[in-house]
Amino acid sequence: MTSDSTSPKSSQIAFSMDDFAKALDQHDYTFEKGQVVRGIVVQHTSDGAYVDIGGKSTGFVPLREAALDSTPDLAEVLPLNEEAEFLIISDQNADGQVKLSCRQLQLQQAWEKVAEIAETGQSVQMRVIGTNKGGVIGEVEGLRGFIPRSHLLEKEDLDSLVGQLLTANFLEVNPDDNKLVLSQRRAIMAAQMDKISSGTLVTGKIAKIQPYGVFVDLNGVTGLLHITQISGSRVESLNTVFKFGQEIQVMILSIDEYKGRISLSTKVLENYPGEVLEKFDEVMNTAQSRVEQALEKIHKQE
Repeated sequence: MTSDSTSPKSSQIAFSMDDFAKALDQHDYTFEKGQVVRGIVVQHTSDGAYVDIGGKSTGFVPLREAALDSTPDLAEVLPLNEEAEFLIISDQNADGQVKLSCRQLQLQQAWEKVAEIAETGQSVQMRVIGTNKGGVIGEVEGLRGFIPRSHLLEKEDLDSLVGQLLTANFLEVNPDDNKLVLSQRRAIMAAQMDKISSGTLVTGKIAKIQPYGVFVDLNGVTGLLHITQISGSRVESLNTVFKFGQEIQVMILSIDEYKGRISLSTKVLENYPGEVLEKFDEVMNTAQSRVEQALEKIHKQE
């Protein structure tokens, strides 16, 4: 009686378990390297974490792949019983298990983000973590970035920049070569160029004198006053007209934001050709009214 009463139950249980196993075998659990999956963290070990991703076997996240940080705290970055996204970084082994990575997924997302920022020309904050002979190394959006010495405001005491946040723009974003190059000077130039426009009068200082013209520092950005835009008369020697560090008022002729070039003019301030050379101080003192007159003439010609 007892045997008869228990037999159907045991066979029913055996059938149910077999059926469950067959269902697993027939279920299409296809996991491929490079695929992004969601899963729930179910166990921590000293080597990593196990994640339920819905397959026959749990996926495994090696400790070094848990986060961008080289020595992550698993309880913090992958809390138990919480769902997260993972990148599959290996094919399935004999047991159907795959290796997962948060770090590589975060790297992919970080490169995509900086590429988008670079495309729009926005500035970012880079925290300086080290230096070398060529410039400073830092972290931006979780990635390792580099600012060459020539693109820094502070070019001498690089060690003083360690720990600081520098506003910079991207010069090169190359995930294939793991190359991320930025410019602090380009960011400052972009910010300043937003404040100026063609046809406006600005004050600057002579930063460099060349045979073809003078470069004028406009509070962080540099414009070129070409020799042909200094006066309506021929200029024999720029050194007789300008001195390094001299303050000068110039009108902005044009701005090429793509190339970062600003063209300047003092010739437009003249009432007659050669006036800048003959009465430089007078032209500078009355520059505002002169530029307004010059713009009126330009508008009439248009």
